[in-house]
Amino acid sequence: MRIFLAALFVVTLVAQEPAPPPGGAHHPPPEPKNLKVLKIPPSELIPTMRSYAAALGVKCDACHVQGDFASDDKHMKQVARMMIVMAQEINAKFPDGKVHVTCYTCHRGDEEPKTAPPPASAPGQ
Repeated sequence: MRIFLAALFVVTLVAQEPAPPPGGAHHPPPEPKNLKVLKIPPSELIPTMRSYAAALGVKCDACHVQGDFASDDKHMKQVARMMIVMAQEINAKFPDGKVHVTCYTCHRGDEEPKTAPPPASAPGQ
């Protein structure tokens, strides 16, 4: 019985996934595909996508097909592209070259931007 338990212990150690390489080295993400409006270096893509997700309060699958980020099957991805172009066009009109408008400017963490402020409460309430 002891030999069986010892063998079982050794087999479980050997069967585990290998530890990640030292120093936190990881494989680079795959090269982006089907980028139509984002003209940014690949190293900026994930941080940019995360900022969009945070600005709209959504997860990646709101616009992307899970497992196929290049797919254009979701309508929301087309809408996102139009909105990105809109923000780029607005920012291009400022002579200082700075970013003045982002997704967060209107969305403020909500998928649907508010088009009016909340109703004002009556005085004394």
